[in-house]
Formats: sequence, structure tokens, C-alpha cells
Amino acid sequence: MSASLLDQYTMPNYRRYEFYPERGEGSYLWDRDGKKYLDFAGGVAVCPLGHSHPEVVKAIQDQAAKLIHVSNWFQIPQQGELAKILVDDVLGIPGKCFFGNSGAEANEGLIKIARKYGIAKPAADGTPRHEILTFTGSFHGRTFATMTATAQEKIHGGFGPLLPGFKYLPFNDISALEAAISPNTVAILLEPVQGESGVHPATPEFLRAAAKLRDKHDLLLLFDEIQCGLGRTGDLGGWRSIVPGDEILPDAISWAKSIGSGYALGSFWARKRPVGDGMDLCDILGPGSHGSTYGGSPLACATALATVGVILRDNLAANAKALGSSISNAVSAWQVPALKGVRAFGCMIGLQLDTAVIEANEDFKTSGKAASIWVGQLLLDAGLLVIPAGLDVVRLLPPLNASGDEAREALSILERVLGKIGV
Repeated sequence: MSASLLDQYTMPNYRRYEFYPERGEGSYLWDRDGKKYLDFAGGVAVCPLGHSHPEVVKAIQDQAAKLIHVSNWFQIPQQGELAKILVDDVLGIPGKCFFGNSGAEANEGLIKIARKYGIAKPAADGTPRHEILTFTGSFHGRTFATMTATAQEKIHGGFGPLLPGFKYLPFNDISALEAAISPNTVAILLEPVQGESGVHPATPEFLRAAAKLRDKHDLLLLFDEIQCGLGRTGDLGGWRSIVPGDEILPDAISWAKSIGSGYALGSFWARKRPVGDGMDLCDILGPGSHGSTYGGSPLACATALATVGVILRDNLAANAKALGSSISNAVSAWQVPALKGVRAFGCMIGLQLDTAVIEANEDFKTSGKAASIWVGQLLLDAGLLVIPAGLDVVRLLPPLNASGDEAREALSILERVLGKIGV
């Protein structure tokens, strides 16, 4: 496949690097010319076990040979097995799961649960509540509802009028959150660690305040853990890497990315919280209220069962925590002009670039690219895949089972490439 065919036959919505991966194994990719690359992009946090993990491959092969798809009109036992693991072993909080195809669909589910809750628990005058509070720097997806929920103007541009019912607030601003709640507010939706804007965590104080306001005003507390969940931040629950244990109980959580090792699968969970008339929140989406043609297929669930099973069995959340700390400590010790700082939550790592230093570089001046994309290209040329985040951050999203030697290899490339900028 050539770039000319992509240009001719596919829509121009992606700014792709000139890189043609053909094979992956563990933390490495090989391009069509046989060049080897260390992959610390991971399909944007989608490959928690690296590429072609043998247990995942076998699970896909075995299930595909038996049954790939059957309609959700019928029983799919693998959904029950996977949901039990997510509820009992990942969260340890009673509730139920739904399975779809993507993170955006999972977040759509959170929004629909909030709207349903606002009908079941209306304002004092009987008006259904529907307003959801979200935060600057967030990213919740590209469907119309999740795009609107995303508090970034660059995501909204050209698609108005947007869906009503969302209010945008500054992230980690407790006073603004308190002031924004109205009789129409039904939910608070946030990422415990924001990824697309550059690895920005919620503060413990902010999470605690959100939980207290949820209780005070009878709201829902919704966590988007599409990128930060299932072990990436060093805990199976991304929010628990900020406030450990069960001090904070979310009402619903969305997952995708790491759940299926690259096979299209998303999920959301809602907890067993009374809504009224004998109903719990996890049962609020009754028959006919939500669905998915492909979601939770036998093949998708078999892939996720293998993936999540390895994460749990091998305690990869702990490995992610140790690996991220090791990388962060090493980078913090560098004296590199182009690098301003590092933010690390397990294997979710943001390198803050010094744009003033980069903008003085003559090659950068003629590139026409954002600093993050330009640096990403330099690292790609040197054999390391990373992911840009905003204008001035590059993300490292290594496999949760990456080794110390692989981390040291990545650090060597990073220090060498970044060290040449501004010298």
C-alpha cells in the first residue's frame, strides 16, 4: 500500500507519519523495509501486552475457529465471564457491564445513563435533569455526544450546533465546580488522568470534592477511564492511583483501549446504587433502551478475557507503576534544554517540551509542524514510536509488561534525540 493510494482513496482526516508497520512482536514493530522500532506509542494505549502476545493470539485463533459472532438476541456466555472479572477482580464494586465497540460508544453509554437518571430523579419541580459537567482539556470521543462533552474548541470546530446539555469547567478548580451545579445538573464526567491534552491528573482534593458534591446534590460521578484504566496508571482503577482504595466510589466507568489488545471493544460499568422503585443504577438501561450489533461478540470477549487475564495474573499494574517511576526519575535527572518536565502515572507518561527552545531550531522553523509532532518525527526516525499530545507534549505509552531493558533503550533514544535540539 502506497501513500498515494491512501491519499487518493481515504479521507484526509489523519495526519499520518510516513511509517508503514508490517509486523509486531512484544514491544517492537518492523516496517516494510525490515527496520525495527521500539513501540512506546502502543496504538495510543491500546496494546497493554505489546504486539501479538501469544496468549491473546491463541485466544483469537481458538474462538474464531468456533464462533466469531452471534446476535445479542441470544446468550453470549463470554460476556458474563468478562463482566464478572471486571466487576469482581478489576473494581471490586458491585454493578453490571455493557459491551460495545469503542471508547466513544462506552462514553455514550455513560451519557445515556446520566440522562435516564435525570428522568428517574428529576429536579424539585419535576423537570428531568440533563446537564453534565465536563472539564477543559478533556477528550471523550468523536461521536456527536462525546465530541460535545469534550471541552476543547478544536474538536468542536465546524460541527455546530452542538448537542445541548453540557457545561465546561476548568479542570481541578473546586470553586468553579461548586458554583456550576444547578437544579438541572445530573452528572460530573471526568478523566482521572487526562491523556490527549498531555497527561494531566485530577488532584486528590478535586476528586474528593467531586464525590462530596455528588452526594450532596444527588448527582452521578462518571469516570472516563478509556486511556487511564485497567492498570496503565499503576492501579487497575485509574482514579485509585490518585486516591487509593475505596474512599471514592464512582457511579459508572467507561473502558476501551487496553481491554482488547487492539480488537475493537469498549465497555461501561454502572454500580449497584438505588434509583427508586426497587431499581438500581446498573439496571436503568432496560430492554430496548441501548444496544450494539457487534458489541460483546464471542471473539471480542475471548480476546478481552485473555488480555485482562494476563494483566491480572502477572500483576502488570504494579509493573506499570515501577516502570513509569523508573522512566520519570531518569528523565527528571537530565539536563536537556528542549525538555521542560515529565508527568508520569505508571505507563502513562507525558514529556513537556520547551517550545521556546524548539522554535529556535532552524529545521523546526521550516517544518510547519507543531512541536510535539516534529519531535515525534525525530524520535520515529531514531527508532522510537511516541504519541503527540497537544502542541507541546509527547506521550510514552509503553506496554504494561515492557522490560527494564526496553525502558533503558527508550531513554537512550530520547536523551540522544532531545539532547541535540537547542545545542
